[in-house]
Amino acid sequence: MLNVVILAAGKGKRMRSNRPKVLHTLAGRSMLAHVMASARALSPNRMVVVTGHGAELVQAACAGQTDVAFALQEPQLGTGHAVQQAMPLVVQDGITLILYGDVPLVSVSTLHRLVQAAKHGLAILTVQLDDPTGYGRNVRDHDGRVVRIVEQKDATPEEQAITEVNTGILAVSTERLNNWLQRLDNHNAQNEYYLTDVIGMAVTEGIPVATVEPEAPWETLGVNNRMQQAELERIYQRQYAESLLNAGVTLADPNRIEVRGGLVCGRDVFIDVGCVFEGEVELADGVHIGPYCVLRNVSVGPGARVEAFSHIDESDIGAEAIVGPYARLRPGTRLGERSRIGNFVEVKNSTLGDDSKANHLSYVGDATVGKNVNIGAGTITCNYDGANKHRTVIEDDVFIGSDTQLVAPIRVGRGATLGAGTTLTRDAPAEQLTLTRAPQRTIENWKRPRRKDKS
Repeated sequence: MLNVVILAAGKGKRMRSNRPKVLHTLAGRSMLAHVMASARALSPNRMVVVTGHGAELVQAACAGQTDVAFALQEPQLGTGHAVQQAMPLVVQDGITLILYGDVPLVSVSTLHRLVQAAKHGLAILTVQLDDPTGYGRNVRDHDGRVVRIVEQKDATPEEQAITEVNTGILAVSTERLNNWLQRLDNHNAQNEYYLTDVIGMAVTEGIPVATVEPEAPWETLGVNNRMQQAELERIYQRQYAESLLNAGVTLADPNRIEVRGGLVCGRDVFIDVGCVFEGEVELADGVHIGPYCVLRNVSVGPGARVEAFSHIDESDIGAEAIVGPYARLRPGTRLGERSRIGNFVEVKNSTLGDDSKANHLSYVGDATVGKNVNIGAGTITCNYDGANKHRTVIEDDVFIGSDTQLVAPIRVGRGATLGAGTTLTRDAPAEQLTLTRAPQRTIENWKRPRRKDKS
């Protein structure tokens, strides 16, 4: 049996925010969400989040997650007191793992090793820091065994010189933890109940205290202010970029990519500078993403290109299609193979068939566009009547001239041609030329108005 208790009650005064600290984001997700994702990877039998400041907001952020229970710590009297609130909700067997909602980067593999080590006693996650200021120090005896943890405010100058610090993350048998928590006191500089005091109790009882170090020191870094949040963001993004490079992705600059979700790439993918990927994005083999593009919940087919400064949201792009530069695909867009969406074209809730194109300055909304359709510059599907949306259907092999307005609901038949400047209010028949155009006139002897003399 495995319990996971996540401490998330802190106010985070140094964040200078009305939002609970654990709900501040890292790579597009709250820090708490990162910690919970790592915990779930261990397949725990019970997960308990201890809330305090902003408890309602924290619970609302976890709405719909049925595998989570919540315990309220009010008032906040230290980490030991926080864990005490969670214990009635855990499975009273097996091992309990203690995590922190503001330490978001600890890896699953590190936590797995910690839990395994706890099967032989108490296991704590420790790390060597060049500057251990603010952390509890690991005090070892002459044989190298950890005998206690001393907090910064309670440490002597000699103890403050220790560079091996306790991260607060630990795993131990639930039965022993329950027993030790009942014996905690607050006789210390902060008048709080320290969870770390259980280490001393374990030593007194002869329980082995194992130490586990993370694969990388940054896994144990927490967030107490905006600067630390920004530093962890950079660490996360750099690690993600390295994983992409190792998978064969070409990044024009690994320091200028933002992944705020999941990014899956095939072979020979190229990503230029300044791109942002949000939600779940999949780039197939041979995809080229130009500079400063934003993709959110997007699938891009093999060999497709997304040119510079394009913004794509909840859309699917077919193989060998070309989008942009300066294009916008809004939710519900589906582009067929070899289709083209050019500069300053916006597409929303529409499907374009294979080999169809809208190369410049057009709006295609709530439309079904067939194969091999040409949509000329300045074309607009007039889909909104002020109250409801209506659909435009353009069948295969249609040619739409520039500056055309299609007033939906409307259908353009297969192979039809619409002349430039047409405002279409009735269905256009297949294989015919349809246009609406006023006769051209020249007004003789007309004079352009001139500015009046104000003198």
